[in-house]
Amino acid sequence: MLPETALIPLLLFTALFHLVSLHLLAASGQFPRENRSPALSSAYGMLILYGTLTVALASMLTAVFAAGKMIPWYAAVIGGGLAILAAPVVLQQFSDRFVDGRAALVGFAAASALIALLMIWLLRQ
Repeated sequence: MLPETALIPLLLFTALFHLVSLHLLAASGQFPRENRSPALSSAYGMLILYGTLTVALASMLTAVFAAGKMIPWYAAVIGGGLAILAAPVVLQQFSDRFVDGRAALVGFAAASALIALLMIWLLRQ
């Protein structure tokens, strides 16, 4: 049985994994370089692409660390797996203009960083 104290960290962990999955799916459409959208072809666009990838992956590592301290492993595996499986279906609901541009990358990475910070804050409580 899942302890009540692990419910909110589990929901945050699942949401973060979902956001990182959405980010990685949106970013995967920008590779190889020939397929990259005009918004991400410039040097500034490459900085956004690789910078948001770094933020998203750092957020995921932070969440895995925090989840290891707050959530039973079986709950983290189930929650993370469901979040990853749901990502392609959810990403299809967004417009192509949003997914192929900078907004998806920045938005998903920023939201995942915010949730990772919240998880660290909960861990310190």
